[in-house]
Amino acid sequence: MEQAARAPSDLVADFARHGGRIDLARAAFPQVADWTDLSTGIAPWAYPLGNARDQAERLPDPAQLKAVELAAAACFDADPSRVVAVPGSDLAMRLLGVLLDDRALPLQPAIVRPGYSGHESMWGAQAVTLCNSDSVLAMAQTHDVLVLARPNNPDAVIADRTQLQVAASLLAARGGHLIVDEAFADADAHDSLARCAWPGLIVLRSFGKFFGLAGLRLGFVIAPPKIGERLSALIGDWPISGPALATGLAAYRDTAWQDTQRARLANASQRLADVLTGQGIEIVGRTAFFVLINTPQRDGLFMHLAQAGVLTRPFAQAPGWLRIGLPGNETDWTRLGDALTTWRNG
Repeated sequence: MEQAARAPSDLVADFARHGGRIDLARAAFPQVADWTDLSTGIAPWAYPLGNARDQAERLPDPAQLKAVELAAAACFDADPSRVVAVPGSDLAMRLLGVLLDDRALPLQPAIVRPGYSGHESMWGAQAVTLCNSDSVLAMAQTHDVLVLARPNNPDAVIADRTQLQVAASLLAARGGHLIVDEAFADADAHDSLARCAWPGLIVLRSFGKFFGLAGLRLGFVIAPPKIGERLSALIGDWPISGPALATGLAAYRDTAWQDTQRARLANASQRLADVLTGQGIEIVGRTAFFVLINTPQRDGLFMHLAQAGVLTRPFAQAPGWLRIGLPGNETDWTRLGDALTTWRNG
């Protein structure tokens, strides 16, 4: 009852920090019995776990870790000597923030905004410069590290490859780095920077979003070998769980499943865009994993969808933005469609 008395804007703000907060949703909307979580941008079809449970009964095999890195490198078309498996790309960001801050003078990081909150958190208490995508080259000339996502979350901007190559060169000339978060890059295997061995370039890749297994906590850092070696030493001999290694190895070798997943993502993304535009809603960004909409009634729409059992993702920095992930089955599509129709009809 206490939650219901709060102003909608205050309640929406609770969900603007991170996606996937079903726990908050259940507490805020106790009358909702079942939820469709469209707040995360994670593919709603998961790769089958297979015999992963068996792998939890013993220590992870170092040979299997290397095999996963080789399989991932093949999928990314990356130099295997530059690929390091990590227990999730979010943790890797924070570790990189520590590894790269080894100078006599404090680092000067710049972070493209809007973007993932972890890009700022990776620097701890260190002061960072927030910039937009149009100022990448300017930031590369005055800062030590530049961090951005490609495609970006949530506005889906894909930074120009040539411009980033120039930025990486400018940063590397001063011993700096360009860090590109490719958490949503797997849907387009041909547009990744993971294959680029530019001086100063570090690429982060996520396993869980494309393969629908975010809780498995597996990711990769593609970096110059010296950075990779330091990172490997920091995370230790058994950085990845046995179930994650077994699943990752099977998934990266299963190119037929990957092709099917890319087709599913593309079809669902187009279907979602059609549903939203059919309701007269403005789309301002879109990837294969989510659609970003803009509406002056954002808070009201968020509340309406939540009361119908559909959780979406608002953003504090843009009061009109709402990110909507992909429904995974017809029940979820129907729930979303019905809620949008009742919203439009008042």
